[in-house]
Amino acid sequence: MTPRPRKPSDEAAAPTPPATPAASAGKSTASGKSPKAAKPAKSTKSAKPAKKAAAKAPAKGGRGTAAPRTAPAPVTEPSAAEPPAPDPAGTESPVSEGDRIRLLSGTHHDPHSVLGAHSVPGGTAFRALRPYAKAVAVVADGLRAELRDDGDGFFSAVLPLRAVPEDYRLRVTYEEAELEIHDAYSFLPSLGELDLHLIGEGRHERLWEALGARLMTHRGATGTRFTVWAPNAQGVRIVGGFNFWDGTAFPMRSLGGSGVWELFVPSVGEGELYKFEITRPDGSTTQRADPLARHTEAPPANSSVVHESRHEWHDEEWLARRADVPVHEAPFSVYEVHLASWRPGLTYRQLAEQLPAYVADLGFTHVELMPVAEHPFGGSWGYQVTGFYAPTARLGTPDDFKFLVDALHRAGIGVLMDWVPAHFPRDDWALAEFDGRPLYEHEDPARSAHPDWGTLEFDYGRKEVRNFLVANASYWCEEFHIDGLRVDAVASMLYLDYSREDGEWTPNAHGGRENLDAVSFLQEMNATVYRRSPGVVTIAEESTAWDGVTRATHHQGPGGFGGLGFGLKWNMGWMHDSLDYVAKEPVHRKYHHNEMTFSMVYAYSENYVLPISHDEVVHGKRSLVSKMPGDWWQQRANQRAYLGFMWAHPGKQLLFMGQEFAQGAEWSEGHGPDWWLLDPAYGAEPDHRGVRDLVRELNTVYRREGALWQRDTDPGGFAWVDGDAAEDNVFAFLRYPTEDAASAAGSDGRPLLAVSHFSPVVRHGYRLGVPDGFTEWQEILNTDEARYGGGDVTNPDPLKPEPVASHGRPASLRLTLPPLATVWLRPV
Repeated sequence: MTPRPRKPSDEAAAPTPPATPAASAGKSTASGKSPKAAKPAKSTKSAKPAKKAAAKAPAKGGRGTAAPRTAPAPVTEPSAAEPPAPDPAGTESPVSEGDRIRLLSGTHHDPHSVLGAHSVPGGTAFRALRPYAKAVAVVADGLRAELRDDGDGFFSAVLPLRAVPEDYRLRVTYEEAELEIHDAYSFLPSLGELDLHLIGEGRHERLWEALGARLMTHRGATGTRFTVWAPNAQGVRIVGGFNFWDGTAFPMRSLGGSGVWELFVPSVGEGELYKFEITRPDGSTTQRADPLARHTEAPPANSSVVHESRHEWHDEEWLARRADVPVHEAPFSVYEVHLASWRPGLTYRQLAEQLPAYVADLGFTHVELMPVAEHPFGGSWGYQVTGFYAPTARLGTPDDFKFLVDALHRAGIGVLMDWVPAHFPRDDWALAEFDGRPLYEHEDPARSAHPDWGTLEFDYGRKEVRNFLVANASYWCEEFHIDGLRVDAVASMLYLDYSREDGEWTPNAHGGRENLDAVSFLQEMNATVYRRSPGVVTIAEESTAWDGVTRATHHQGPGGFGGLGFGLKWNMGWMHDSLDYVAKEPVHRKYHHNEMTFSMVYAYSENYVLPISHDEVVHGKRSLVSKMPGDWWQQRANQRAYLGFMWAHPGKQLLFMGQEFAQGAEWSEGHGPDWWLLDPAYGAEPDHRGVRDLVRELNTVYRREGALWQRDTDPGGFAWVDGDAAEDNVFAFLRYPTEDAASAAGSDGRPLLAVSHFSPVVRHGYRLGVPDGFTEWQEILNTDEARYGGGDVTNPDPLKPEPVASHGRPASLRLTLPPLATVWLRPV
C-alpha cells in the first residue's frame, strides 16, 4: 500500500502548499500521486485544507508506527521575576538580502548559519523560514515571544537571552491552524566526522547507515536524518508528503568538502514519502529519489519512503553453520526464481508460505532470485535497477522480504540473489546526472553509455561510486542475510571494447582493452564481502576466458592480473556447447561429440556452476524440453538424459523454474510457469510430473553421493571411461570422492560411474571399463525408469565386473543402456 502523505497536524511543515507552477510540477513528478493534497488556497495563503486535515490527523509524529509526539508546551506568561518578552518590532535580526535570495532559490550551502538561534550582541537572534505562515513565535522555558514578519516567509527577532536555549520550539500560526514544532535549524550535524572521513576516502563499509533517510532521536527529538551525496549541487532541499512537496522551508546544509548534504527533520516518521530537490550547477532544479533509500513506492510511483526495520530473525542456526564447508566442496544445486512470476500475485509473505516447501521437496540446496532491487520497468526482470538498496515494493516491504529469506533459511535453503553493478537506467528521477553532472556514470559519454542496453555504466574509478557499490554488496548480505551474490554482466564491465567497434573506445594506460578500474572494483568488492560475511559466496556471470575469475585477489596469474576473487563462475561455454549438442537429431550428434567433451579441457580452470538459466528459455530460444528433437516422448527422454548428464558433470547445477517439470512454453514474466501442467485433471500431467520426480531424485542422490560434489574443483575427482564413443553417442566417466573418505560427509570412498546415452536405441551388453577391487556395481539412478515417464529399460540386478580389460582398466562391466537416458552406478 502506498504510504499516505503526512497531514499538517503531524508537526513537520506548513499546511498549505506552494501556489507556484514550479512547486506544483515538482510535487506531481515526485510521487506519482494525485496533486489533490497540494491544492493551493484560492486567493491568499490560506490554511483551510490544513484545518480539516488537522482535525482528522492522529496525534503522532509520523505515519503508522512513528513515535507519539510530545504534547505542546503550554504558553504561559512570564513570571514577575522574568523580564517581559521584548517587542520584536524594535529588536530585529532580519536575514540579509544575499542569504534571503539563496534560501528562496535553493542555492544556500549553509542554512543553519542563518536560520535557527544564534548569539548576537544584545541577546539571541531567532530566524525562521516558514512560507504561508501568518505568525511565528518562539516558545522556551515558559517564555513565548513573537517573531517579526520580514516578508517572503521569513520571521526574526532578537530576544534578551544570555545563551541560546538548549530546547526551544516554534509555534507557527496559519490562517486556521497552529503547530508547535522543533526547529530543524537548532540541531548540530547528526553525521559524525568519522563517517565523513570514511565517505571522503571511499571506505565506508556500512554506507547505508550514514547516507539516506535514518530514523533517530537527536538531542531528545525524534525525527529523520536525511543525507545525500551531491557534490556538484548548488543547494539541496528535502521535499515530501510532510511538506506538500514544497522544500522552501527545508534546505539542507553542505558538510564541508565531502559533497554530503544533511538535515535532521524532527517529527518526520516511518512511511513518509520524500525526495531530494537539487539545484544543479546551471540553476535548474530536479527532484531525485534517494540513491540509498531502503524502501520505495511501488512502481510506477518512484518516491523514496522512510523505513526502519522491525524484523526479528530466526535463522541463527543456519548462519552459524553456513561457513562450515567451503561452497566449492559442498553440495550446491540451485533453483532460479523470478519472484514476481513464480506464482503471480503472491506477496513476499505469501511466497514464504509456498516457495520454501516447494524447493525443499525438490531437494535443491539454494534458490537464486533474479534481481529483487527496485526497478521501474517489470519487463527488465529487475536488471535495470534504480533503487540499489531497496527490495522492490511490488511484493511488499523490506521486512516482508526479510521474512521470506528467514523462511527459506529455516527450511534449510540458501538464498542467492542477482546483483547488477554493471549499469543503471537513465530515468531522470534516479541516478543519471544525479546532481546536474555525471556523478555515478563516467564523465566521458563514450565510457558511460552502455552500447547494448541503452543504460549508463558506473564510473568504477571514482572512489565514492565504488564505495556505493561495495557497500551495497555488503548491505544485502548483512541486512537481508543473503547467502550469495550472482554478479550480472561481468564481461561488460571487464572490457573497454565490450560491444564497441574500433574507434569507439580508448585503451587503458598500458594500451590494453581491460577496464582496470572495474577489475580493481570487483577485487575490492569480493574481498570486502568475504571478509565481512563468512560463508557468503559471490558468483560471476562471465562469458569470456578472463584469467582468474575465481582466483584469490592476491594471487597473480599469467596475464599479470590478480584474481577477481569470485567464489564461483557460470560456465557459459558448457551451457552453449551442451545445449547445441542435445538440440541436434541423434543421427547427427556423432559429428558434434566434442561439444559435450570439450568442457573437460578447461573444467578446472575456474570453480564452475553449470547454468540452465532464464536467459536460455526466453526470446525465441524455446523452453528446455522444446529444444529437444523428436516426438513428445523423445523430447522428454532427451531432457531427462541431459539433466542426468548435467548433475553428474563436475561443477554445481542451476535450473530455472518451470524446467523442472518440462514446461513446453517459453517463460514470460507476465504469467510465469504453467502450473496447470501438473493438474491431475490434465491428461498429460504424468509426463510433467515424471520429469519433476526425476529432478527430485537427482537432487536426493546427488546430496547423498559425495563423489558428485566434493571434488568439483579437483582434477583428481574425475576420469573418463569413454569420451570417444561418438558413433554410439555415449559418454561414460567416473567421479571420485575425497581421498579421506572416513572424515568426509556424504562419502564412503566409493566412486560413481555415470553413463549418458543420447541415441534412441537400446544397447545390450555394452562394455565399460571400471576400477578394480569392487565385486559388484549397482544402478542407483536411471532416467528411463517408468516412474519418470521412461520405457523402464533398467539394470535391476547388481552387475559383476568381468576380468576383461577395457578402456585401459583390468576389469569391465556389461550393462544395458536405455534409449536417450543417463544411468548412474556405484560399487555395492
